[in-house]
Amino acid sequence: MDPLKTQSYDYTLPQELIATKPASPRDSCKLLVFNRKDQSITHTVFSEIDSYLPKNCSILCNDTKVIKARIFGKKISGGKIELLINKPLSSTEISCLIRGKVSQNAELFFDNNLTARVISLEEDGSRKVIFSQNNKELCFEELILVLDEIGHIPLPPYMNREDTKSDEDEYQTVFSNKAGAVAAPTASLHFTPELFEAIKEKHQTEFLTLHVGAGTFKPVEADIITEHPMHSEYYHIPPKALELIHSDQPILAIGTTVTRTVEFYVREKRSEGEANLFLHPHNQPKRINHLLTNFHLPKSTLLMLVASFVGLEQSQKIYEEAIKKTIPIFFLWRCHVDFIKGISKYKPQYTLNYKVNNLQSLYKKLKWAIQVF
Repeated sequence: MDPLKTQSYDYTLPQELIATKPASPRDSCKLLVFNRKDQSITHTVFSEIDSYLPKNCSILCNDTKVIKARIFGKKISGGKIELLINKPLSSTEISCLIRGKVSQNAELFFDNNLTARVISLEEDGSRKVIFSQNNKELCFEELILVLDEIGHIPLPPYMNREDTKSDEDEYQTVFSNKAGAVAAPTASLHFTPELFEAIKEKHQTEFLTLHVGAGTFKPVEADIITEHPMHSEYYHIPPKALELIHSDQPILAIGTTVTRTVEFYVREKRSEGEANLFLHPHNQPKRINHLLTNFHLPKSTLLMLVASFVGLEQSQKIYEEAIKKTIPIFFLWRCHVDFIKGISKYKPQYTLNYKVNNLQSLYKKLKWAIQVF
């Protein structure tokens, strides 16, 4: 298997492993622990995760908060429109994905007197939009307030269901704080308040922000993974997190978003901006020592990130074991974890990789969500 070939990251996902509803309580989901030192696998539950955490590690979390980024409206002709906010490009210009044919300068109409004007059609399929309410242009912070009233939680397309009122709480982490993401940092969704507080008592815990964008769901379509155009997302690393990163303390990253943010900073030395780092077996982590993450979609950059920690062959074995044990794959609410021990201080020492739900003919939906919206 060539770790640079996209096909090497493909695998078959049994349809019955899709989980579309959360475990209750959150930390009752399954947990798989992989120890790289002796290549053993342990099956447990997420509530026992503290038993497997390295005792001397500190923890970094992503405190982003999912906004109600999905809204439904009409064109001036009366035709229906579905719009997904992706991210702000300036104080008033917003990158959006729109389902339905629109042209430049098209006017779109939504509830609560919210309107949108399409100012450009981008090559990647997104649209640059300016929103107004009662003839006043809205900045992103003002738009979020309107979305809170009329918008819907943008569940990932592979969940294959509409959002419900309960998703407003269940699709947020217990430490979500800074609004701006269109997808949750799902590695964090299994923590209950009680479990998270118990872990904080034993481990220094700091926060950074990366607003997860729609590009996180985009599969790699190039034959060679390094030819994939990586999406970018806004991030900010506050002083306490920076101090931890610059220390000699081993770090457990809660999720791929934390990993990409820290590793981007290590390479670029900027504490705020747009991160577009692509980690894979030929671009391995330099600072993160431990990782907690979902199992991910076939041929996805996130699966390649996992392989950057453990190697392609080992990641395949872990996924095969999880499927064999019918642990629900992907995304949220049911969990699997890998525990991997490494060698040097700047190589991954432990990786916790957890999982949650699955889906098979998903690429068409993902392609639709990213390119056709």
